[in-house]
Amino acid sequence: MIRLNDIIEDVNKYLHLSEKDVEMIKKAYVYSAKVHSGQKRSSGEPYLSHPLEVSGILAQMKLDVSSIITGLLHDTVEDTLATSEEIESMFGKEIAVLVEGVTKIGQLPYTSKIERQAEGFRKLILATAKDIRVVLIKLADRLHNMRTLEHLREDKQKRIASETFDIYAPLSHRLGINWVTNELEDLSFKFLNPDEYKQLSKQITKQRKAWEAHVKEAKVILIEKLSDFDLTPEITGRFKHIYGIYRKMQEQNLEFENVYDVMAFRLITNSQKECYETLGAVHASWKPVPGRFKDYIALPKGNGYQSLHTTVIGPFNERMEIQIRTRAMHEIAESGVASHWEYKEGKLDKGSTYEIYATLRQLLEWKDIQDPTEYMDAIKGELIANVVYIFTPNGDLKELPTGATPIDFAYSIHTEVGNRCTRANVNGKLVPLNHQLKTGDTVEIVTSKDQNPNRDWLKFVVTSGAKTKIRNWLRAEERKQSEIVGKSICERKFKQNGLDFQAMLKKGNLKKALSELKIKDVKDLYLAVGFGKISANDLLKKAVPSDTLDSKGDRERIDKIIKTITSSSDGGVLVRGYDDVMIRFANCCSPLPGEDIVGYITRGKGITIHRNDCQRLLEVDIDRRIDVEWDSKFKGPRPARILVTCTDKPGILSSITNTFSSSEVNISKAEIHSTDVEDAIGTFDVVVSDLSQLEDVMKSIKKVKGVKSVERMQEIEAL
Repeated sequence: MIRLNDIIEDVNKYLHLSEKDVEMIKKAYVYSAKVHSGQKRSSGEPYLSHPLEVSGILAQMKLDVSSIITGLLHDTVEDTLATSEEIESMFGKEIAVLVEGVTKIGQLPYTSKIERQAEGFRKLILATAKDIRVVLIKLADRLHNMRTLEHLREDKQKRIASETFDIYAPLSHRLGINWVTNELEDLSFKFLNPDEYKQLSKQITKQRKAWEAHVKEAKVILIEKLSDFDLTPEITGRFKHIYGIYRKMQEQNLEFENVYDVMAFRLITNSQKECYETLGAVHASWKPVPGRFKDYIALPKGNGYQSLHTTVIGPFNERMEIQIRTRAMHEIAESGVASHWEYKEGKLDKGSTYEIYATLRQLLEWKDIQDPTEYMDAIKGELIANVVYIFTPNGDLKELPTGATPIDFAYSIHTEVGNRCTRANVNGKLVPLNHQLKTGDTVEIVTSKDQNPNRDWLKFVVTSGAKTKIRNWLRAEERKQSEIVGKSICERKFKQNGLDFQAMLKKGNLKKALSELKIKDVKDLYLAVGFGKISANDLLKKAVPSDTLDSKGDRERIDKIIKTITSSSDGGVLVRGYDDVMIRFANCCSPLPGEDIVGYITRGKGITIHRNDCQRLLEVDIDRRIDVEWDSKFKGPRPARILVTCTDKPGILSSITNTFSSSEVNISKAEIHSTDVEDAIGTFDVVVSDLSQLEDVMKSIKKVKGVKSVERMQEIEAL
């Protein structure tokens, strides 16, 4: 466990602490020790070890005294009897606000994991918008929790590691804190793919000595070559982190032995001019690899990162990655937002052109999205790491995720430009709307007042902004149509029974019926009927005594319709608020017992059950969703589809199918085909009892020699 004196010593190196500062840090330590007294972590260590380690990480980030103190106090309000008022009286308002901002969402009554995650992150972003130190302290908190994750249950390890990989590591990347990003990715990889992590770690350990010798030799040659050009940059060699190597292997379909550029050299110069001179010297000495040069000095990344990147065929006839930057650029590359800190003010350096707040503004844009699944989808979209740089016809620069299309570009300009986009010209040539843009493209959007968003656009757009705005338009149109349909159904149903629906509305004859159905006004009634949440028969029964209906035949016909709509289905799902309802499972996500699920009211088809994170649900109005849960007694079989990528060699298919058999999983259909890179891809339709059985068989298949990846597939169908 790190000691308080170690933290004070580290902070003093970059801040030159006053006696008052030291006393306040010690006071926070004593207070934290007092309120956390007797508490233990899952590891068995005293709880105080956690706030100490968090403060130590903040010292590595070189943050201010208030941040260091908050690190020591960050869990006091949530996990002890301490109050915000007490923190403020002892340590001041600034620290009380920081502690409150970092405090987790707490034990609030949310109905699902995704809702809790969404609200927790929404709270974090709102607090961060007021003071950016909040997110840095939260990252330090998450980093230490990840370092000690092995002490939790496996299901918790997976959940926390998945959230870290999807949100916190990309967030750290966008804030430019490189070393934190790398460690979060490696730790997430360790718990999400333990077998691959162990195997790769062993291979790296075995190879490390040879790599270190190689780096040493290459560094000497680099120094000699650059000295011929009178250039003397500081040269350091580094290895890619474990997940970085794994990602390269997956993206380029490589075996470990074939990953040649695991080493990179950083050349630190005295000026921007020297950066370009050094680049010229490197290219004059070794052949550059085409397409591997990137100038992030002229076009900085959104997180402020600046550097020249190039890959050359090095002195040992293998690829060598080289990064060239100034000392100031290097500070930003490693520390990101923390390197721009203006101490004691909680703000960024006003003299800097660093636009780190742009990232937070983008995240803040989605704060009003009500649906938690859509909110998290939007946040993840904003945190996509790889980007392309696109120019408008006027020469303005837009940063978009890799894979962005003209539709994404149009929505980045304005919602109406996106909604009315009818065609696009890229570099003066007409292209399809699903054309993927490349860095340097100049894009011109042509609009038409007759054009509207198309549901098919959702199949290829990649930005959160485009997805959200298209879905908003589609949902608004759906509401309009549902309102029209609902009105028509009500009028027709009442007319069939000899009643004038509109006249009864005007006279107020339906007020009591609407109140009993918990419908606040006529518009809500039309929507509820149009969406299928209630039927016009429900309203008719509430509004009109049964003995006044036209005939017994009409009553019997209505009862028959109601019985048909609410007929029971032994589907293993309980629908809250309904005793008997027809259900079906969506093929687009094939939910399994053990997964969070949600119901979607489908007019005329009862309720369709989707996984909580199903992307299809994001396209429909949240008012058509309904809470559902698995029946604990349900043991019925459920279908799933698995995609296996493996080496194309004799006997491997037999090994995979034997794995299914030994796991007692039946294969209902299998399709195998070879690729042009000596691989085989197999699609297996299987029948499992629940999520746990599926995960177990996938884990077993991963262990088969020659299997490269195993993933669960989703079919796509209309709602």
